[in-house]
Parts: sequence; structure tokens; C-alpha cells
Amino acid sequence: MAKILITGGTGFIGSHTAVELISQGYETIIVDNLSNSQAEVLDGIRKITGIKPLFYPYDLCDAARVNEVFGKHGDIEAVIHFAASKAVGESVQKPLLYYRNNLFSLVNLLEAMKQHGVRHMVFSSSCTVYGQPDQLPVTEQTPFKPAESPYGNTKQICE
Repeated sequence: MAKILITGGTGFIGSHTAVELISQGYETIIVDNLSNSQAEVLDGIRKITGIKPLFYPYDLCDAARVNEVFGKHGDIEAVIHFAASKAVGESVQKPLLYYRNNLFSLVNLLEAMKQHGVRHMVFSSSCTVYGQPDQLPVTEQTPFKPAESPYGNTKQICE
């Protein structure tokens, strides 16, 4: 059974992803600092799947904690990265929070993945990376324009 690490796994998208992965037979590990979610979500995952995923209430900006998870679970095969601050308006009010959280968390995660030989990642991006596009709908071929918020800029940098 493949082991998948889901960051931000108690959030809306992360928890639904965990349910689907568990339902398909994957073992899931969730890392989430609970800054925008509740630990009770894990009980909901258990009610739906019959399995409560392993959970670490860690902040990915803490590199030692990130390495601890990978060290305890040397057989992680892939990471799905949903952990990011995500409100455009809030990012304008608190830009340093967004740069610190969204960039440092990804860098720490990538460094730990490299150190532990984990080569597969799904990165959750955002349509904000395209800025104000010239036409809709936006496709992956749409060129990036300047970001209009700190949130959008962090997503562009991460990509």
C-alpha cells in the first residue's frame, strides 16, 4: 500500500482528497497546523472511510518538524501539497505572513523530500498565477501576468 503525505489535509480540499485516497487503498499521513481548519475533521474522515489517518499538527515552516515526519515514515512515496495561506484580501493586509508561510513551507517540504528520496509531488496552485488574463477561460497555456496580490505572487514564485 503506497503512503501519501497530504499537507493541509484537514482543510476542505485536503480532507476530501484524504477520503478518496483512503478509499482507493492508500495510506495517508496528514500534516496541518490547523490555522484554517479543525482537528475534528479527522473524525469525519474516519466516519466516512473507517480509517483515521495519521496526523501531525505541525507547521511546515518548522523544517525540523517536516524532517521528523519524513524520518518517521521513510516509505512516503508522494506528497500532495495543499498547505498554504490562501485569501487574496488577507494577503494584502498581512503580506509577510503569506510570504513566510507559502514560500518557507514549500522550501522546507522540497528539501525534506530531496533528503528522503521522495520524487513525486502534486502542488495545488491557483488561477491567481495568471494575473488579469487577456481572455477567458484560462488554460495552462495562458501566459502569467504580474500578480495582483501577495498571495498571487507567492503562488507564482512557488510554481
